[in-house]
Amino acid sequence: MIQINNLKKAYGKKVVLSIDDLTINAHELVGIVGNNGAGKTTMLSLILDLIEPSSGTVKSKDQLVSKVDDWKNYTGSYLNEGFLIPFLTPLEFLEFIGKLHGLNSTDVKSFLNENAAFYAEDITSKKYIRELSSGNKNKVGILASMLSAPEILILDEPFSNLDPSSQSWLKSKLKKLNNEGVTILISSHDLKHVTDVCSRILLIENGVVVKDKITNAETLDELENYFNTASAV
Repeated sequence: MIQINNLKKAYGKKVVLSIDDLTINAHELVGIVGNNGAGKTTMLSLILDLIEPSSGTVKSKDQLVSKVDDWKNYTGSYLNEGFLIPFLTPLEFLEFIGKLHGLNSTDVKSFLNENAAFYAEDITSKKYIRELSSGNKNKVGILASMLSAPEILILDEPFSNLDPSSQSWLKSKLKKLNNEGVTILISSHDLKHVTDVCSRILLIENGVVVKDKITNAETLDELENYFNTASAV
Protein backbone atom coordinates (compact mmCIF):
# COMPACT_ATOMS: atom_id res chain seq x y z
CA MET A 1 0.00 0.00 0.00
CA ILE A 2 2.90 2.35 0.82
CA GLN A 3 6.13 1.79 -1.08
CA ILE A 4 9.40 3.55 -0.27
CA ASN A 5 12.28 3.33 -2.73
CA ASN A 6 15.80 4.77 -2.38
CA LEU A 7 14.44 7.47 -0.09
CA LYS A 8 16.90 9.94 1.38
CA LYS A 9 16.58 13.19 3.29
CA ALA A 10 19.65 15.30 3.95
CA TYR A 11 20.21 18.73 5.43
CA GLY A 12 23.45 19.92 3.96
CA LYS A 13 25.90 17.05 4.27
CA LYS A 14 24.00 15.36 7.11
CA VAL A 15 21.77 12.49 5.98
CA VAL A 16 18.91 12.15 8.47
CA LEU A 17 17.03 9.35 6.69
CA SER A 18 18.10 6.70 4.20
CA ILE A 19 15.74 3.83 3.29
CA ASP A 20 16.52 1.69 0.26
CA ASP A 21 13.34 -0.33 0.01
CA LEU A 22 10.37 -0.62 2.35
CA THR A 23 6.74 -1.64 1.86
CA ILE A 24 3.87 -1.15 4.28
CA ASN A 25 1.27 -3.69 3.22
CA ALA A 26 -2.48 -3.10 3.30
CA HIS A 27 -4.09 -3.86 6.68
CA GLU A 28 -0.78 -3.87 8.59
CA LEU A 29 -0.38 -2.14 11.95
CA VAL A 30 3.24 -1.01 11.98
CA GLY A 31 5.13 0.63 14.82
CA ILE A 32 8.25 2.74 14.36
CA VAL A 33 10.63 2.99 17.32
CA GLY A 34 13.95 4.72 17.84
CA ASN A 35 15.70 7.33 19.94
CA ASN A 36 15.22 11.07 19.51
CA GLY A 37 16.66 12.17 16.17
CA ALA A 38 16.59 8.66 14.72
CA GLY A 39 14.44 9.74 11.77
CA LYS A 40 10.97 8.56 12.78
CA THR A 41 9.14 11.85 12.27
CA THR A 42 11.15 12.55 9.12
CA MET A 43 9.98 9.26 7.67
CA LEU A 44 6.33 10.00 8.45
CA SER A 45 6.67 13.54 7.09
CA LEU A 46 8.06 12.22 3.81
CA ILE A 47 5.26 9.66 3.52
CA LEU A 48 2.78 12.52 3.96
CA ASP A 49 4.64 14.75 1.47
CA LEU A 50 5.14 17.40 4.15
CA ILE A 51 8.82 17.76 3.30
CA GLU A 52 10.66 17.17 0.04
CA PRO A 53 13.02 14.19 -0.19
CA SER A 54 16.60 14.74 -1.25
CA SER A 55 16.16 11.70 -3.49
CA GLY A 56 13.94 8.68 -3.90
CA THR A 57 10.18 8.18 -3.90
CA VAL A 58 7.16 7.40 -1.76
CA LYS A 59 4.12 5.80 -3.35
CA SER A 60 0.65 5.21 -1.95
CA LYS A 61 -1.43 2.70 -3.90
CA ASP A 62 1.23 2.87 -6.64
CA GLN A 63 0.90 6.66 -7.01
CA LEU A 64 3.67 9.09 -6.16
CA VAL A 65 2.54 11.15 -3.17
CA SER A 66 4.51 14.12 -4.49
CA LYS A 67 2.69 14.11 -7.84
CA VAL A 68 -0.97 13.39 -7.05
CA ASP A 69 -3.45 14.29 -4.31
CA ASP A 70 -5.74 11.25 -4.42
CA TRP A 71 -4.03 9.62 -1.43
CA LYS A 72 -5.06 12.53 0.79
CA ASN A 73 -8.70 11.49 0.47
CA TYR A 74 -8.09 8.12 2.13
CA THR A 75 -5.29 9.04 4.55
CA GLY A 76 -5.75 10.38 8.07
CA SER A 77 -2.81 11.74 10.02
CA TYR A 78 -1.69 13.68 13.07
CA LEU A 79 1.97 14.40 13.79
CA ASN A 80 1.99 17.46 16.04
CA GLU A 81 0.18 20.62 17.14
CA GLY A 82 0.99 22.23 13.80
CA PHE A 83 -1.90 20.19 12.38
CA LEU A 84 -4.35 22.06 14.64
CA ILE A 85 -5.90 25.54 14.32
CA PRO A 86 -5.31 27.18 17.72
CA PHE A 87 -7.94 29.94 17.49
CA LEU A 88 -10.81 27.47 16.94
CA THR A 89 -12.60 25.47 19.61
CA PRO A 90 -12.12 21.71 19.30
CA LEU A 91 -15.67 21.27 18.00
CA GLU A 92 -15.20 24.04 15.43
CA PHE A 93 -11.97 22.43 14.29
CA LEU A 94 -13.50 18.97 13.99
CA GLU A 95 -16.46 20.38 12.06
CA PHE A 96 -14.00 22.18 9.76
CA ILE A 97 -12.12 18.93 9.12
CA GLY A 98 -15.44 17.16 8.64
CA LYS A 99 -16.53 19.59 5.96
CA LEU A 100 -13.34 18.91 4.03
CA HIS A 101 -14.49 15.29 3.83
CA GLY A 102 -18.15 15.98 3.09
CA LEU A 103 -19.38 15.51 6.66
CA ASN A 104 -21.92 17.77 8.36
CA SER A 105 -22.28 18.80 12.01
CA THR A 106 -24.58 15.88 12.74
CA ASP A 107 -21.98 13.46 11.38
CA VAL A 108 -19.29 15.01 13.58
CA LYS A 109 -21.43 14.90 16.72
CA SER A 110 -22.32 11.28 16.00
CA PHE A 111 -18.60 10.50 15.66
CA LEU A 112 -17.89 12.22 18.99
CA ASN A 113 -20.68 10.30 20.68
CA GLU A 114 -19.19 7.04 19.42
CA ASN A 115 -15.79 7.98 20.84
CA ALA A 116 -16.91 9.85 23.96
CA ALA A 117 -14.84 7.63 26.26
CA PHE A 118 -11.65 9.14 24.80
CA TYR A 119 -12.08 12.85 25.31
CA ALA A 120 -12.53 15.10 28.31
CA GLU A 121 -15.14 17.81 28.76
CA ASP A 122 -12.64 20.42 27.56
CA ILE A 123 -12.91 19.12 24.01
CA THR A 124 -16.59 20.01 23.74
CA SER A 125 -16.31 23.21 25.81
CA LYS A 126 -15.90 26.74 24.49
CA LYS A 127 -12.16 26.76 25.16
CA TYR A 128 -9.92 27.46 22.19
CA ILE A 129 -7.50 24.73 21.19
CA ARG A 130 -4.60 26.93 22.28
CA GLU A 131 -6.01 26.86 25.84
CA LEU A 132 -6.11 23.07 26.10
CA SER A 133 -3.58 20.87 27.87
CA SER A 134 -1.05 19.03 25.72
CA GLY A 135 -2.96 15.80 26.29
CA ASN A 136 -6.27 17.25 25.14
CA LYS A 137 -4.63 18.85 22.11
CA ASN A 138 -3.32 15.40 21.25
CA LYS A 139 -6.81 13.97 21.60
CA VAL A 140 -8.27 16.58 19.24
CA GLY A 141 -5.63 15.78 16.63
CA ILE A 142 -6.10 12.03 16.95
CA LEU A 143 -9.89 12.34 16.68
CA ALA A 144 -9.54 14.59 13.63
CA SER A 145 -7.28 12.01 11.97
CA MET A 146 -9.94 9.32 12.41
CA LEU A 147 -12.95 11.45 11.54
CA SER A 148 -13.08 10.64 7.82
CA ALA A 149 -12.81 6.87 8.37
CA PRO A 150 -9.47 6.71 6.49
CA GLU A 151 -7.98 3.64 4.84
CA ILE A 152 -4.52 4.68 6.08
CA LEU A 153 -3.90 6.22 9.51
CA ILE A 154 -0.53 7.77 10.41
CA LEU A 155 0.21 9.00 13.95
CA ASP A 156 3.39 10.36 15.52
CA GLU A 157 3.71 9.71 19.28
CA PRO A 158 -0.05 9.23 19.76
CA PHE A 159 0.32 8.07 23.40
CA SER A 160 2.29 11.16 24.42
CA ASN A 161 0.72 13.22 27.25
CA LEU A 162 -2.33 10.96 27.46
CA ASP A 163 -3.57 9.71 30.83
CA PRO A 164 -3.57 5.91 31.38
CA SER A 165 -7.29 5.53 30.65
CA SER A 166 -6.94 7.39 27.35
CA GLN A 167 -3.87 5.34 26.40
CA SER A 168 -5.82 2.15 27.05
CA TRP A 169 -8.75 3.42 24.98
CA LEU A 170 -6.47 4.40 22.11
CA LYS A 171 -4.76 1.01 22.04
CA SER A 172 -8.14 -0.71 21.81
CA LYS A 173 -9.31 1.73 19.14
CA LEU A 174 -6.24 1.18 16.98
CA LYS A 175 -6.65 -2.58 17.19
CA LYS A 176 -10.34 -2.26 16.30
CA LEU A 177 -9.64 -0.04 13.29
CA ASN A 178 -6.92 -2.40 12.11
CA ASN A 179 -9.27 -5.38 12.44
CA GLU A 180 -11.72 -3.43 10.26
CA GLY A 181 -9.05 -3.14 7.55
CA VAL A 182 -7.35 0.18 8.27
CA THR A 183 -3.61 0.29 7.56
CA ILE A 184 -1.94 2.00 10.52
CA LEU A 185 1.55 3.41 10.96
CA ILE A 186 2.56 4.89 14.32
CA SER A 187 5.78 6.06 15.91
CA SER A 188 6.29 5.97 19.65
CA HIS A 189 8.89 6.01 22.39
CA ASP A 190 6.66 3.73 24.46
CA LEU A 191 7.93 0.24 23.65
CA LYS A 192 5.24 -1.48 25.73
CA HIS A 193 2.35 0.21 23.95
CA VAL A 194 3.89 -0.35 20.52
CA THR A 195 4.51 -4.03 21.06
CA ASP A 196 1.03 -4.45 22.58
CA VAL A 197 -0.64 -2.90 19.55
CA CYS A 198 1.54 -3.40 16.48
CA SER A 199 1.99 -6.59 14.49
CA ARG A 200 5.23 -5.34 12.91
CA ILE A 201 8.03 -3.21 14.32
CA LEU A 202 10.53 -1.02 12.48
CA LEU A 203 13.54 0.08 14.51
CA ILE A 204 15.30 3.15 13.13
CA GLU A 205 18.76 4.26 14.15
CA ASN A 206 20.64 7.17 12.57
CA GLY A 207 18.06 7.34 9.77
CA VAL A 208 18.37 3.67 8.82
CA VAL A 209 15.95 0.81 9.46
CA VAL A 210 18.14 -1.59 11.43
CA LYS A 211 15.39 -4.03 12.41
CA ASP A 212 12.14 -4.98 10.68
CA LYS A 213 10.36 -7.81 12.43
CA ILE A 214 6.98 -9.33 13.15
CA THR A 215 5.93 -8.79 16.76
CA ASN A 216 5.99 -11.83 19.04
CA ALA A 217 6.11 -12.58 22.76
CA GLU A 218 9.84 -11.76 22.94
CA THR A 219 9.78 -8.48 20.99
CA LEU A 220 9.44 -6.15 23.99
CA ASP A 221 12.37 -7.77 25.80
CA GLU A 222 14.46 -7.67 22.63
CA LEU A 223 13.79 -3.96 22.11
CA GLU A 224 14.45 -3.10 25.76
CA ASN A 225 17.72 -5.03 25.64
CA TYR A 226 18.69 -3.27 22.43
CA PHE A 227 18.17 0.19 23.88
CA ASN A 228 19.73 -0.73 27.23
CA THR A 229 22.82 -1.93 25.41
CA ALA A 230 22.91 1.19 23.23
CA SER A 231 22.67 3.48 26.25
CA ALA A 232 25.50 1.65 27.98
CA VAL A 233 27.92 2.13 25.10
